[in-house]
Amino acid sequence: MINIIALDGHTLNPGDLSWERMKALSNFEVFPRTDRKNILARAESADILIVNKLILDRPILEQLPRLKYICVSATGYNNVDLDYCREKKIPVSNVSGYSTPAVAQHVFAMLFALTSQVERYNQEVHQGVWSKQNDFAYWHQSIDEIYGKVMGLYGFGKIGKAVANVGLAFGMKVIVHRKNPEKEQIEGIKYVSLDELFSQSDVLSLHAPLNEENKGIISLLNLAKMKPTSYLINTARGGLVNELALRNALENKRIAGAALDVLSAEPPPPDHILLGLDNCIITPHQAWASLAARRRLLNEVVKNVEGFLNGKMRNVIS
Repeated sequence: MINIIALDGHTLNPGDLSWERMKALSNFEVFPRTDRKNILARAESADILIVNKLILDRPILEQLPRLKYICVSATGYNNVDLDYCREKKIPVSNVSGYSTPAVAQHVFAMLFALTSQVERYNQEVHQGVWSKQNDFAYWHQSIDEIYGKVMGLYGFGKIGKAVANVGLAFGMKVIVHRKNPEKEQIEGIKYVSLDELFSQSDVLSLHAPLNEENKGIISLLNLAKMKPTSYLINTARGGLVNELALRNALENKRIAGAALDVLSAEPPPPDHILLGLDNCIITPHQAWASLAARRRLLNEVVKNVEGFLNGKMRNVIS
């Protein structure tokens, strides 16, 4: 019987979803988390491996001669040595698009946290601050409004397009910087240069994959081009941001605020340089992780494995 083993299943399914459809396909075993030192012991009998962020590099893969297929339970797949898999004709699949609604929602949740400060005022009300006021309405700094603001998008894939649609619905103007602006023209979307993106955006939201060309693109130089009233939002990859440069910009009010769902180190060390700043909101890489999104992800993972077993490969990246 074919052995299917999930080595880090907790991220996808911490217990609020069901593995029953996977179990129905063949012999299936799931480990919530796996340390590198335990990979071989757990994976040596696997014909199929399901991994999320666990690194399967050449030294590990060379010791898994039985392995026939890898299914990545995520969109990103840089944790798998694709060159080795091509050499050994081990197909690798991923899942894309499952988190688009969830990430778009999170972008605006973070933007509203920056502009409307709902959390801060809620805390103050419960702490009795409102009760001590002389007027029926209370605020101690201007409440920002996104209508008419310019939303700049760095990257314009499925998630970028979803964010653009929401921004347009709120009456925002949307500008985009992407590698191939001639690829498609969309009503209401203006394509701009990188310099224009930084200088014109009231809200700059990052939606590009990380590569050597754009690593640290949120730099001192580019942050200096932004408006002092602007906000930065990153739900893409932590490596897009030079975190020291961002801290400097936030401390010196070079920009008004930032909201980050991703950092360069995850989880971050307790002394991470962006922790403790009043104008920096950080969430723990959860934009993608709504119940509905993870349900879609699990469904696609099952279909990928089922397709492999039936000789009808899906979502192959290598």
